[in-house]
Amino acid sequence: MTPLAPEQAWPPLPLPDWRATCDTLHLWMQIVGKVRLALSPHLNHWWEVPFYVSARGLTTSPMPCGDGVLEAEFDFIAHRLALRKSSGETASLELSPRPVADFYFEFFETLRRLGVRVNIWPVPVEIPHPIRFDLDRRHRSYDPEQAHRFWRALLTADGILKEFRAGFIGKDSPVHFFWGTFDLAATRYSGRTAPPRPDADRITRESYSHEEISAGWWPGDDNVPQAAFYCYAAPEPAGFRRATVRPATAFYNEGLGEFLLMYDDARLAPDPRAAVLDFLQSTYEAGAALGGWDRSALERPRGWASAAPAL
Repeated sequence: MTPLAPEQAWPPLPLPDWRATCDTLHLWMQIVGKVRLALSPHLNHWWEVPFYVSARGLTTSPMPCGDGVLEAEFDFIAHRLALRKSSGETASLELSPRPVADFYFEFFETLRRLGVRVNIWPVPVEIPHPIRFDLDRRHRSYDPEQAHRFWRALLTADGILKEFRAGFIGKDSPVHFFWGTFDLAATRYSGRTAPPRPDADRITRESYSHEEISAGWWPGDDNVPQAAFYCYAAPEPAGFRRATVRPATAFYNEGLGEFLLMYDDARLAPDPRAAVLDFLQSTYEAGAALGGWDRSALERPRGWASAAPAL
């Protein structure tokens, strides 16, 4: 297999260059994501909510729908939202510049033609100053090249996070993409319940019910207008923010309460994959050691993969 060129596997993705597309795409994904939430049985930590990186973009994975399943996939190669039912019926929507409201109405009309009846709360979540989807004619941008770069960056981050996940045998999440916070995440758990958060709402109470160390990647926002890999511990153990982590370019962001390794620092490193794995491992080790996790029971021994027999 011919390896991807560095500019394909690690494409530049400065947020200011594609912010309008990012904001519109975020809202489109929330519309589809709310349908996934409505159709799927509730799972611990809201694990029924996320999308998953696919060979062409981001997919809901199969969602229960009547006697079968429905799957929706944002295809960033053909630039379409593909809808597939286990009955064999298919439909798609073009991903192109148009208002969120138009996307919303066409998406639900397409679902109706497929025989899917579902209701959602038509208001975005986890963003400032939300506009109802059916009234939003402000967000209307879509740059195919930038959307494709976003997916390529997700594909790379997804592979690295999956490699990192393999070293943990305790309870952990799949590598999944949350359409609310718009980030790729993988979470490890100590196995202990966490102290209740003061004034926690239903979502936060469920999300942080157990001690965790979560890592991932996201394209940036108003607070940090650059893509970055991140890691945080919840609850955060004493001394975590002062821990020494690797590589040297990583740092603790006080505003977010997270360690960050900026995407550009990673992709321009001599070995980007190794730099990110070093970041993930060192931040996890800091949180687990300071949090008193039973690491011998939760982690595979070093070198386990090379010692495993071929099947």
